[in-house]
Amino acid sequence: MAANMTRSRAWRGIQRYGLPVYRRYSSGGSYPSIPLTAPLPGVPKPVFARVDGQEKFETKVTTLDNGLRVASQNKFGQFCTVGLLINSGSRHETKYLSGISHFLEKLAFSSTAQFGSKDEILLTLEKHGGICDCQTSRDTTMYAVSADAKGLDTVVSLLTEVVLQPQLSDKELEMTRMAVRFELEDLNMRPDPEPLLTEMIHANDLSLLIFGQAAFRDNTVGLPRFSPVENIDKIDRKTLHAYMHNYYTPERMVLAGVGIEHDQLLECAKKYLQGVEPVWASGKPCSVDRSIAQYTGGIVKVEKDMSDVSLGPTPIPELTHIMIGLESCSFLEDDFIPFAVLNMMMGGGGSFSAGGPGKGMFTRLYLNVLNRHHWMYNATSYHHSYEDTGLLCIHASADPRQVREMVEIITREFALMAGSVGEVELERAKTQLKSMLMMNLESRPVIFEDVGRQVLATGTRKLPHELCSLISNIKANDIKRVATKMLRNKPAVAALGDLSELPDYDQIQTALSSKDGRLPRSYRLFR
Repeated sequence: MAANMTRSRAWRGIQRYGLPVYRRYSSGGSYPSIPLTAPLPGVPKPVFARVDGQEKFETKVTTLDNGLRVASQNKFGQFCTVGLLINSGSRHETKYLSGISHFLEKLAFSSTAQFGSKDEILLTLEKHGGICDCQTSRDTTMYAVSADAKGLDTVVSLLTEVVLQPQLSDKELEMTRMAVRFELEDLNMRPDPEPLLTEMIHANDLSLLIFGQAAFRDNTVGLPRFSPVENIDKIDRKTLHAYMHNYYTPERMVLAGVGIEHDQLLECAKKYLQGVEPVWASGKPCSVDRSIAQYTGGIVKVEKDMSDVSLGPTPIPELTHIMIGLESCSFLEDDFIPFAVLNMMMGGGGSFSAGGPGKGMFTRLYLNVLNRHHWMYNATSYHHSYEDTGLLCIHASADPRQVREMVEIITREFALMAGSVGEVELERAKTQLKSMLMMNLESRPVIFEDVGRQVLATGTRKLPHELCSLISNIKANDIKRVATKMLRNKPAVAALGDLSELPDYDQIQTALSSKDGRLPRSYRLFR
């Protein structure tokens, strides 16, 4: 119908003005004979943003007199992402109550000396189209704001207030206690157990139901990332200030920005973050924990009824979840790249997830596990890496009656890592890793986090093309070498659900140290 109306209007135009006149004014003004490949006369040439050479992509880093590092990455666009990253997290709570970092994450962007409430902060950011967020991990705390680049001065001023001048009022602390309790309840009730299993395999003690120790027994990255229930009412303003006094110091911070000129960011850093007096007592930190992670191995088991964990029209069947891990390496070591390729080569996911080759359907955990064993609900590889250690894990889920067989399947996959690596699967894993890296770095907040974390850990940043070059250079022998070294370690095991068929820890360890990864036959139950 629309096409008929267009033809009708065109015919009326031809009838009224004649064909030559109609053509002249309906096909590009007074330039009807100029081809589309030629520029229009009199129109100024467009000016495009250009980047000449890889040196223009480099992350600029400047260290202020007080030790604060300022890092920026140029990226064209109206908006920028700016934030403060702090070398502070749950691994540093050795001499403190566990859960402080969890509390600080929930208290972020609350009232400060300048802003009376979180609403005032949000309204200030709203003027510049901004949003804010805070995330803590085992080794890093990150306060970030995305806003219009014209509001940079306001953003850096606000970040300084939030990080160094928080009020931590009684009302805010009480609200945080409620939020922490709710998050712990949710963690134990959610259908997807992966976050809980990750905490368990790092050797955390989130509830009285957890017995045993796993990868890092009572040290560094093995300390609880979430606040234990018994500490919720013990953490107060004095405790938080004592911790922040030691860890929220300039030499442990990086002000990172993406989408902003380095000189502008540097000027704001000198204006707001140099010589500022924090709300807690000033002075030299007295008890900074510099412990190096000690991998111990071990098992953590939680007997839990998983029959009603998922409600609704299509409930998830009752499952037992197992996560088996082995120590890998730090992200500062050269072997980090081979381990990243190995993790991508293993891949995996859920047995009912849709997708094609781009989603990892040709990874080993799909080809060897999920495609061959229909009763396996999930088999996924994860790689957790820190500044002094790492953990390569495989998470698997199945019916409680088939737990023993499931464990043997996973131990066999671990053993096969040290075997031959096909050239096709290696190239596919490397290509997939490079693709994932480059696609993730299309996002400005991801670039910001990459810049901040690398500069915080090393003082500099490897650029994407450098990382892709390192990935391309990985050979099959590199994969075999790191896998063989990894398999010499004791395993870390986390188990959740009905564990009546779970093999003993010693049997799992024996299977991983064998050539074929099979559980000892003398211990197999007759069914």
